[in-house]
Amino acid sequence: MIKVVLDTNVLVSALWTANGNPKRILDMVGKNEIKPCYDYRLIAEYEHVLNRPKFKFPIRDISGVIARIKAKGMAVTATESTISFVDETDRAFYDVAVSCGAYLVTGNKKHYPNEQFILSPVEFLELLEK
Repeated sequence: MIKVVLDTNVLVSALWTANGNPKRILDMVGKNEIKPCYDYRLIAEYEHVLNRPKFKFPIRDISGVIARIKAKGMAVTATESTISFVDETDRAFYDVAVSCGAYLVTGNKKHYPNEQFILSPVEFLELLEK
């Protein structure tokens, strides 16, 4: 099964737009088509960001997304990288992806190193179609 680390912006987009590519990817998690990898830092980031008042996401939707990731996914203990990041919160996503051999799916590729395993939602879906 293909392993994936979902950046928080993918989850925000999935909750925001019911028929976009991020929602398709999140639905694939629920159907056991891909396996999300996470650690405690990613879960904390998901909870923190998705609960921001500006989004106004229903608590049940936030809880459901996080529960789905935990139930269908794989918790890992990531080794911390030594490369620099513009936003240090991005390091956790990168480190989890490297530690479990997963694709990192993000809407902000420019925040990450130029690596083949870091894909936009469109690129990830195109990869799966091949």
